[in-house]
Amino acid sequence: MQHPAVPDLTHTHTRPIHWVATATALAGVVALSSVLQPDAATAAQTPVPETKHAPAHGTPPDPAAVAFPLECGPVEAVVVKKASGDLDGDGRPETVAVVHCDAPMGTPPDGVYVVTRGADGGKPRVVAALVNPKDRRTVTDFAVRGGAVHATLLGYSSADVPSCCPDVTDDVKWRWENGSFVRDTPSQARTV
Repeated sequence: MQHPAVPDLTHTHTRPIHWVATATALAGVVALSSVLQPDAATAAQTPVPETKHAPAHGTPPDPAAVAFPLECGPVEAVVVKKASGDLDGDGRPETVAVVHCDAPMGTPPDGVYVVTRGADGGKPRVVAALVNPKDRRTVTDFAVRGGAVHATLLGYSSADVPSCCPDVTDDVKWRWENGSFVRDTPSQARTV
């Protein structure tokens, strides 16, 4: 006697009553899940590791009150990004501003400037240029955290690369050390 390769599964043929039973069971599960909700989640924030920089006290300087060292011709310089924090550990916040000329077309190169105000609370002033617009860089990601300035810079591998199409990406960080900002490149430049 030979057995078929596939057993007879006549009991597996679906009938309309099977679909009704399945739909009813699914509706019951959905209804029950809406009644039995878990308790609200509670989360505690993990403490941030302490840095050697003191917490910043006072109002950060407003970059809108500063004349940036840009040659913009007939258009104005515009602050496109800004972030504040105590970069030099003196307890007073500095503001780092990403600035470029407000060109009507294209993507003008960015400058990155550190703005501070004296201990007497005087007028804000530029104290450092971290990125010069003449370097033809565009700033994408940008933040001040842990007493350092972090940025992603888009640039060009040569003067032959068109301005529309940057082909190099640098992740950089500047930290105040021994009276000046020192640039650190955590990762090597990447070609886009």
